[in-house]
Amino acid sequence: MHTNLESTLTTPLTTDYDVIISGAGPVGLFLAGELALAHCTVLILEKAAQPITPLKQLPFGMRGLSAPTIEALYRRGLLPALELHQHVRQPHVTAPAAQGQPIRRQVAHFAGIPLFEDHIDPTQWKHRLPGDTPTSLLSSMEEIETILTRRATALGVTIWRGLALEHFYQSAAGVTVQAGDQTIIGKYLVGCDGSRSMVRKLGGFTFAGTEPTFTGYSVQADIAKPSKLLPGRQVTATGMYLQSQPGYLIIQDFDGGAFHQAGKPVTLSHVQAVLRRISQTDVIINALHIATTWTDHARQATTYRNGRVLIAGDAAHIHAPLGGQGLNLGLGDAMNLGWKLAATIQGKAPEGLLDSYCTERHPIGAAVLDWSRAQVAIMHPDPAASALRAIVRDLTDTRDGATYIAARLWGIFNHYQLDGQHPLTGYSVPNFELEDGGIHIGTLLQEGQGLLLDFEGNASLKQVADEYGHALKYITGPAKKQLGLSAVLVRPDGVIAWAAASNPDVATLQQAAARWFVMNGTGKS
Repeated sequence: MHTNLESTLTTPLTTDYDVIISGAGPVGLFLAGELALAHCTVLILEKAAQPITPLKQLPFGMRGLSAPTIEALYRRGLLPALELHQHVRQPHVTAPAAQGQPIRRQVAHFAGIPLFEDHIDPTQWKHRLPGDTPTSLLSSMEEIETILTRRATALGVTIWRGLALEHFYQSAAGVTVQAGDQTIIGKYLVGCDGSRSMVRKLGGFTFAGTEPTFTGYSVQADIAKPSKLLPGRQVTATGMYLQSQPGYLIIQDFDGGAFHQAGKPVTLSHVQAVLRRISQTDVIINALHIATTWTDHARQATTYRNGRVLIAGDAAHIHAPLGGQGLNLGLGDAMNLGWKLAATIQGKAPEGLLDSYCTERHPIGAAVLDWSRAQVAIMHPDPAASALRAIVRDLTDTRDGATYIAARLWGIFNHYQLDGQHPLTGYSVPNFELEDGGIHIGTLLQEGQGLLLDFEGNASLKQVADEYGHALKYITGPAKKQLGLSAVLVRPDGVIAWAAASNPDVATLQQAAARWFVMNGTGKS
């Protein structure tokens, strides 16, 4: 039996792939595309033979995409392929308060409390430009996986479906993976294999966190009289249910996660009993087509890297699926990791670059877990939670409150704690539009290079960019709205690594560039 323990083997292995990825969900597929974009060879192992299941299709597969995810897709030329958001709007609206008033559109929710479009003030987000990508969009797991699969295969990624990683061991030279009767060797292994990640379990990662408080149910059923169930999200004295359309239900039973953890079959009689108790009706289920359970475990790996083995997405962090933040968090992991791992493999990484993946992404994950815990806390069917829910509802009904919560939900505040004096350092680069030609900066990131934006044509800055060759694309010329900036250094993932308001300090630019890129001819093989 293979283990993950480091082998005493020190001689170089014959490597079949640069990277082996376990899991062909959105995170694994996006990461594979990022690596292949940087000319790495990639194999994805996926235990499921068929990529699309009913739970990935509408309505259960519906996901809200946050600003960082939308920006990532845009910066890789994938955003136009998302079509579902053009046809689907948020299903729940509130009738006008008075005749002649427009219907208010719900665009998000916090613990089931709706956020309405007219209460959100995007002008408070000073580092976003009017021409930026949307702050949120609707898509489905099916659509996202289809787009990302198409991209990965077009870039040369190999995907083996119906073949699961079973064991692996790593050495100083690489990782050997056993999958069925196949033995594959890679330089690195990345687990994108979900909440029950085999890579995480075999890889010696500590998965710390909090225990569940409820069992959640996703159900498609034939209901005799669906009108007995109120539409929308209903919090009752015994739990919560949501009927998005007749026969499609989300149920939360605050049983401490007991049923989910017991692993028992989800039968018609059980679902009907739970639904009756929570809805406080005598509703009858005639047929059960889909029924799956989930819970609000909130756990996070204490590190995302163990030698040549890394984890991302649900393999690295799990939480209650409220607001669709898990998908967005995982795709952010992939965007952050891809270029760093590729540079490391190709000997183009400065010291510590790969370790910065965990340093940067772990705090983002921890914040999302706490955000999820906060939502669960006010959804409990008890007087204390009810009182808190009423206060939060009042806050969401104010412009500042709704704007703040929307910003948290949509990742507007996401940033990394990077060295640098300018307040935009560590934030996503605004989508500046150049005056000459109307080119938007986001489109210049599609090849996965870093950018040095020089709005004032400073020859000293161009000289710095030239030292890094293909790794750093130099862009000069004024932009229509520069937010008071004269120059900006942008990483391949679209994050600002350095910025100057005026009179750029070349020395600090050189320091920042050396942190993220390697000069021509100075890389390690």
